[in-house]
Amino acid sequence: MKTSTSRRSVKMGDQIMREIATMLIEEIGDPRLEMVSISGVRMNKDNKIAEVMFTMAGDKDKIAAAVKALDKAKGYMRSKLSKRIRVRQIPELRFVHDNFLEEMVYGSSTERDMSDY
Repeated sequence: MKTSTSRRSVKMGDQIMREIATMLIEEIGDPRLEMVSISGVRMNKDNKIAEVMFTMAGDKDKIAAAVKALDKAKGYMRSKLSKRIRVRQIPELRFVHDNFLEEMVYGSSTERDMSDY
């Protein structure tokens, strides 16, 4: 996805990030999302797609369950965003696991592979 760096896109992404983070804490009670933190939002060039990046500690199964739960709550989140953000069209939400924490702790995948030898 080609991302936009315009002020409008960055501002919209920041606002979406704050609102979704608030929803996860205060409104959505899914236990699969207890340890999820929103780390950023990237908007595409025409602001129709928001790639919501999240971090979460856990194995691949827990992360996959969190992605399913986020996808299930996607419609609810968009409807709430439409009431809280003043834009013509609320962007489509796509959730992506952001593994920067693992890379910081374990180093790049190349370094992890080299440690096996």
